[in-house]
Amino acid sequence: MSFEAIFVLCAIIGMLIVLATDRMRPGLTLLLVATLFMAFGIISPKEMIQGFSNKGMITVAILFLVSEGVRRSGALDYLIKLILPQKKTSIFSVQLRMLPIIATISSLLNNTAIVVIFAPIIKKWAEFFKMPIKKLLIPLSYATILGGTCTLIGTSTNLVVYGMMQDNEYDMSMFEISKVGVIVLLVGLIYILFSSKFLLPKDKSKTNSSGKEETKEFYFEFLITDNSPFIGSKVEKGHCNLLAQNDIFAIKRKGDFLEINDIDIKLEEGDILMIPGRSIHIENLTKTEGITLSSIKNADPELIKKADKVVEVVLAPRFPGLRKTLKEFDFQRKYGAAIIAIKKDGKTITSDFENIKFEEGDDLLLLTDSSFISAWGESSVFHLISDVSDYEAPMQKSRKWAALIILILMVAGATCGEYLPEINGTKLDMFYFSALALFAMTLFKLFPAKKYTKFVSWDVLIAIASAFAVSAAMTNSGIADSIANSLINISGDLGPVGMIAALYFVTALTTEFITNNAAAALAFPIALAMANNLGVEPMPFFITICIAASASFSTPIGYQTNLIVQSIGGYKFKDFIKVGVPLSIICWIITTIFVPLIYWGSLTDIPTN
Repeated sequence: MSFEAIFVLCAIIGMLIVLATDRMRPGLTLLLVATLFMAFGIISPKEMIQGFSNKGMITVAILFLVSEGVRRSGALDYLIKLILPQKKTSIFSVQLRMLPIIATISSLLNNTAIVVIFAPIIKKWAEFFKMPIKKLLIPLSYATILGGTCTLIGTSTNLVVYGMMQDNEYDMSMFEISKVGVIVLLVGLIYILFSSKFLLPKDKSKTNSSGKEETKEFYFEFLITDNSPFIGSKVEKGHCNLLAQNDIFAIKRKGDFLEINDIDIKLEEGDILMIPGRSIHIENLTKTEGITLSSIKNADPELIKKADKVVEVVLAPRFPGLRKTLKEFDFQRKYGAAIIAIKKDGKTITSDFENIKFEEGDDLLLLTDSSFISAWGESSVFHLISDVSDYEAPMQKSRKWAALIILILMVAGATCGEYLPEINGTKLDMFYFSALALFAMTLFKLFPAKKYTKFVSWDVLIAIASAFAVSAAMTNSGIADSIANSLINISGDLGPVGMIAALYFVTALTTEFITNNAAAALAFPIALAMANNLGVEPMPFFITICIAASASFSTPIGYQTNLIVQSIGGYKFKDFIKVGVPLSIICWIITTIFVPLIYWGSLTDIPTN
């Protein structure tokens, strides 16, 4: 192996470690590695920047804005409310109504935007009908991922592969990937429908004094202050006359934990009352005389006085306080809101979180006023901002119809474009029609044009553009050929099935620990080298890496939608492993079987050892 090959291999291993440990944002990581390859002459300056002008990458940028236009129109909010039943029913029935439609929408729009819109609405619906939210949010994320494998525009991963294909003079139609993706989707949805009852966790519940079972979001800690009217009051079977609307789960006294059973307890100064409750009621409790919410005991009294709402937010990559603690980052001064609870890694923390570091995907419950959403609702520092009160969808029907018509025309144009003649040498492809859709959405003011840069994930775009350079380095150094030959030698005895299975496994394993776009970029030169070394058409290999790079179910860090629902639903890492690993294996098996069957004519020339 040459020095260049060893150098590229070591750099890529280092890059994978940085991405897997989340020490640096993916875009900057890939850009620095690409710069290193250019500095050592492995790629040329032209190869370094070619990804920044690639049509696939620019199409991803345009589709961010198209998705934002559809989101702001209110069409998706209206649709999910139509999908959700208006009475309590079984989880199976809810999923059967919801998941196929969500997957279909996700095949046409950015799946992160879909989860950001649907997750809070589904959560509020589940709370209203007392349905287990943990049975719904992971399926929501998985359905959007599966839907994204069905069309060229279903996920940015497919467009990354498409862009690299065009650079190598190959092409892919809008629904080429659907030949396999739809089968993967159907089998995946069947698995989710029948496994949810057994593999997904149940929401924790507590039986109240009336014998009804209630789902509790948090256990809030309230401190009994000096000269409080609570001092001397009795807690009888979890009830206190001064808190008629709330139960008391337990009492902390001088470091001891007093659980409420059948005994009566007389309250003392300094006692901490653990009150289970839904977040919508907390702003009223903060105004109750004689008790102070422990998590905001040091908050600005003026802020607490004017606070009239509880808001839920999920931290995005652009949040400036990432990897800092509350002591290091003054959240209250920056955003005019006091944190009353943090959901992190499936655990809910309602006190003593001053030394906890903020991480992407953390779910924060904030006590604030009505100005917060108007001030930060369009900010890219939060994945979503949801008022815990009932959500009202926009009611401008003209905007909904305009957005839907533009989206339908874009998809129809991209589908039929390959059969239409070129216009002055311009190919009527996905890029062409997505650009027209963006023009129309701007014309109809479906998103604020002056703030358009806020709706584009620049880190994703830089990661995609830099990935082209990393891919070129793998090809130039011979690493892609070496890995391709190794996979061929390992799986050669099994023919096409073995080779597709090996390529899928390597790609899927990589995407669970780094971004899906980076995984696709690393797998592409290997897939192309395998096809070239075997002397066969590469399309089956491209389809394989499209599905494998997107099919990230086993960890919350592999896909952004998983990270978002982990926070909102309070899932633990092991929940994704439990339900996601079998689904990943199913997708692997289905792809391994059907890619060779569907593309048998392209693979019949593959030799066996």
